[in-house]
Amino acid sequence: MRRLAAVLALVVAVVLFPAAPAAAALPGDLAHVGDARQLIVVTGRGWSSTYATVRAYQRGGDGRWRQAHGAMTARVGYGGWVWAAHRAQDTGTTPAGTFTLTRAFGVRADPGTRLPYRKVDGNDHWAGDSRDAKTYNLFQPSASPHRTWRKSQAERLAAYPKQYAHAAVIDFNRPGGVRWDAKRGQYVAGKPADTRRGSAIFLHASGTGSTAGCVSVSRANLVRLLTWLDPARKPRIVMAPASAITRA
Repeated sequence: MRRLAAVLALVVAVVLFPAAPAAAALPGDLAHVGDARQLIVVTGRGWSSTYATVRAYQRGGDGRWRQAHGAMTARVGYGGWVWAAHRAQDTGTTPAGTFTLTRAFGVRADPGTRLPYRKVDGNDHWAGDSRDAKTYNLFQPSASPHRTWRKSQAERLAAYPKQYAHAAVIDFNRPGGVRWDAKRGQYVAGKPADTRRGSAIFLHASGTGSTAGCVSVSRANLVRLLTWLDPARKPRIVMAPASAITRA
């Protein structure tokens, strides 16, 4: 009876008093803020957890950081977390580190963000073909018949109307020197991304569970973040388990 009573008490406690959000990390404690004046901080509950908490901060003209948006419940990869330098494709892990946020997209119309925004259509893809380094982790406006990437190794963005209602691109493993190849009808990179580490890491709207490595929040909270982000303030996202966030 005592054991049954203890179990019932534990169940009641979990229902009435769910786990608290991951602890907040103040911007001044973070290692790689650089010249950013806007920060989105994602703190996971542990290295294997698929739950996290998102908060946003802005640095004023006086140099002081102030919270712009309070705790938001988030989901991360089904494989938990791993340091960005060690992430491998198709592991479902979320890369821990600090990254810039420079563009956004969505199946729905621009909600009013100041980031460059593309309303995607049924032709838009995000290529992630590990056999084709020059197009790896790049947006593609169509599946051109002359392309070099495999369609089976790309996400057709419009196929995810809930998750990609809106999204901000997290600049993890992004290529450089991108140019348009008119002959092939595709974007290619002069400095390709590492095809071993994975592609398409976004801050997007939540689905029904964990992600494949992205960070997701409710669509309402995502819109709040997107309309707050300002490229002139050089926004970054800092993401890691709470125990490691100050090193991310």
